[in-house]
Amino acid sequence: MSVLRFSICLLLGISVSRSQGFQAFLARVYSAPESLRTAIADSFMTVVPSFPYVENDTTVHFIYRGSAGSVTVPGDANGWNPVRFPMTRIGGTDFWFYSRVSESDARLDYKFVLSSGAWILDPRNPNSVLGGFGPNSELRMPKYPDAPEIKYYPDIPHGSIRDTTFSSSVLGNSRDIRIYTPPNYESSSDSFGVILFHDGLEYITLAQANNVIDYLIWQNRIRPIIAVFVPPVNRTPEYAGNLISQFSSFIVNELMPYVDSRYRTKRDPTNRAVLGASNGGNISLWLGYNYPNVFGNVAAQSSYIMSQISSAFQSSPRLKLKLYLDLGTYDIALLIPLVRDFIPILQSKGYSFRYHEYHEGHSWGNWRAHIDNAHEFFFSTQPTGVREGRVKPEGYRLNQNYPYPFNPSTTIKYELALRSLVRLEVFDLLGRKIATLVSEERPAGSYETEWQPTVPSGTYFFKLDAVASGDVSKRFTEAKKMLVLK
Repeated sequence: MSVLRFSICLLLGISVSRSQGFQAFLARVYSAPESLRTAIADSFMTVVPSFPYVENDTTVHFIYRGSAGSVTVPGDANGWNPVRFPMTRIGGTDFWFYSRVSESDARLDYKFVLSSGAWILDPRNPNSVLGGFGPNSELRMPKYPDAPEIKYYPDIPHGSIRDTTFSSSVLGNSRDIRIYTPPNYESSSDSFGVILFHDGLEYITLAQANNVIDYLIWQNRIRPIIAVFVPPVNRTPEYAGNLISQFSSFIVNELMPYVDSRYRTKRDPTNRAVLGASNGGNISLWLGYNYPNVFGNVAAQSSYIMSQISSAFQSSPRLKLKLYLDLGTYDIALLIPLVRDFIPILQSKGYSFRYHEYHEGHSWGNWRAHIDNAHEFFFSTQPTGVREGRVKPEGYRLNQNYPYPFNPSTTIKYELALRSLVRLEVFDLLGRKIATLVSEERPAGSYETEWQPTVPSGTYFFKLDAVASGDVSKRFTEAKKMLVLK
């Protein structure tokens, strides 16, 4: 903004303060002559705390400045449709905006598309995330929980990754496979559980899965494990098409024996897991159903689910499997009913499973933030009860319970910045207390509590009340909704 324009705004009393909000800004700028609108827009830009501009935790204002015939905002929220979410230009300016309501804990990928056909990142948003087709701008709503486990921490122990080219006689092809061994593997004589990742190289480069495993082991949240990262050669045929049987044979009869022969692995299926996203989730479910004697744990993120898989689970006796599934509420429209219809099948058969939906899309930014949930479900050092973290949290936090919705049990995680008197309670919709899960003083740390209710299906609330020991002025209270399905 030029000094002259800023001075004119001040002289005419049309400067914009942060407290006015976006609608007040629009009212002011549209009521002004076009000759002054650019100055008012410039003034507004100086007080916007961050971009996109979020008000009241749920209203998002996407803002673009520049010369263009049109600007749209495709992304997770509209299926990446390049003509959806058209921006409005304020006459007499190069100020474009689009406003919408979003969930307070959402995380969504997006880009701007200009009339020239160019897809660009939001120039004013510092947050971006890598996807399968390059980087996208990232909308992080105010209550979106950070995922510290995806970061690389140089001061914690790290595992090693070994590359090998593996040839399959069943498929008649070769692929580069990466194998992760946990810290101190070489100096230990222990044997380890194994998790196999489909789309394995992307789970390293785009989801930082090796960082996640390092972090979870360091925090003693999971037992040390070996991870096998397997890329596809013919992805759709291998994961969900006419090569699925041959690919399964490659995994079970060629690759896993190879891993077992060269690494100290635990062979029982309760210590073996398979994980994938989208079609990678489909092949994970297929392997779990057809080879429960090999893989006793299955994780499927935003998964396609073939009708043969859901029918097989529906018509067969319960297998010795634990299953983890998650889904984005902004996921691919085809996948949402496939996953949601699969959950009642697992419930009716009495499977041990966890399921959660997040306000996110079909993206690596979504999947990478929830790898830890699957690992803790399969390889936790403490399957139930309370766990104190090894890193002192910077603040107080109550996380959403998982799975969500749930049956028969759910886990609630929370963090205490200071030693505190803690009460964690559950209430029904009428405000009646249903259960007290925690009522004691606890040191600063990260905790989780499991709840196995006997209440009927419905909506309930869980509330954390934490008062710092010796300082009642430092109090944290927060409540969240949970859904029981029976």
